[in-house]
Amino acid sequence: MRTVLVVLFDDVQSLDVTGPVEVFAGAEVYAGGSYRIRTASLDGAPVRASSGLTLVPDHALADVSDPHTLIVPGGQGARRPDPRLTDWLRRHGPRAERLVSVCTGAALLAGAGLLDGRRATTHWAYCDELARDHPAIDVDPDPIYVRDGHVSTSAGVTSGIDLALALVEEDLGREAALTVARHLVVFLRRPGNQAQFSAQLAAQTAQRAPLREVQQWITEHPDDDLSVESLAARARLSPRHFARAFQAETGMTPGRFVERVRLEHARRLLEDTGDGIEEISRASGYGTPEAMRRVFVKTLGSAPAEYRRRFRAAPTQ
Repeated sequence: MRTVLVVLFDDVQSLDVTGPVEVFAGAEVYAGGSYRIRTASLDGAPVRASSGLTLVPDHALADVSDPHTLIVPGGQGARRPDPRLTDWLRRHGPRAERLVSVCTGAALLAGAGLLDGRRATTHWAYCDELARDHPAIDVDPDPIYVRDGHVSTSAGVTSGIDLALALVEEDLGREAALTVARHLVVFLRRPGNQAQFSAQLAAQTAQRAPLREVQQWITEHPDDDLSVESLAARARLSPRHFARAFQAETGMTPGRFVERVRLEHARRLLEDTGDGIEEISRASGYGTPEAMRRVFVKTLGSAPAEYRRRFRAAPTQ
C-alpha cells in the first residue's frame, strides 16, 4: 500500500490536486494498484481553491505520517505561502520516498530548500521568477516534467496528470498506466522532456498574412523544401527581410519553427500509425532515418523506435 498525500492550502489550483488524484485513484480501480490517497491542510480546515471550489481535507498536516508520495500542488497560494506550511515541508519533504510538485508548487519546494542543487521545472510563466529567486536551482523552462532523483517537478496544471501517469508506470508498469490513461481519455504519450508548447503554441501567430500563410504551409508540408530561401520566395520577401520579419512576429527563427514542426509530425506518425521509420523520416522532412534518429536522441532522449515502443497509442479495447 503506497500512501499518496496531497497538500492543500487556500488559493490552490484545483486541477493540480484533482488531476494527479484521479490518476492514482484510477490506478487503484482499473489497474489493481494499491494506493491510499489522502489530503491534508495545515489545520485540517477546508480550503478555497483559486476557482472558488471548496476542498475538504482528510486530515491536518500535523496528524499525518510521512507518505510514500508527497504531492505539492500550485496556485497563487503557493507563491505566498503560510510560513507554517514551508516549515512543515522543510521537515517532512525529505522523508517522502517521492516528492512531487505540480505547476507553481515548485515555489513551495524551493522555499523549503528542497530543490537546491537539483534540476526542476514549473509553469512556463514562472520559470524566470523561480530561477531568479532561487539561483541554486537549475530551472529548465522547456519540459513538461523533470525527475531528479526522488524529486519530480512538473509544468503547468495538466502536466501533473502526465507526471502522475509516469509514476504509476514506475509502480505498476506501462500497461497499467495505459489502462488509466484510456479510462481518463488522455494519451499516455507525453514524455517528460516534451516541450511545454507545441510549435504552433510556442510561436506567436504572425500579424502579416504572408507570414501566417508560410506558417500554415510549414505545418502542412514538413517534407517540402523549407529553407529560408524557399519560404522567403513563398512570402514574396527577400531571405534577409523574411528571416528578420518571421522572428520578430513569431518569436523564433524560421529554422527553429521548422525543426519543431518536423519533430512533432514525426512523433505523431510514430504514435498513430504503423508506418516504417524510413517512411516517417521522409514524410517528416528528415530525409534519412539516421537524421531523424539524431534529432530524437538530442531532443527527446530516445531513438524513434524506442519512442514508438513507449508512446504509441494503445488500440481501443
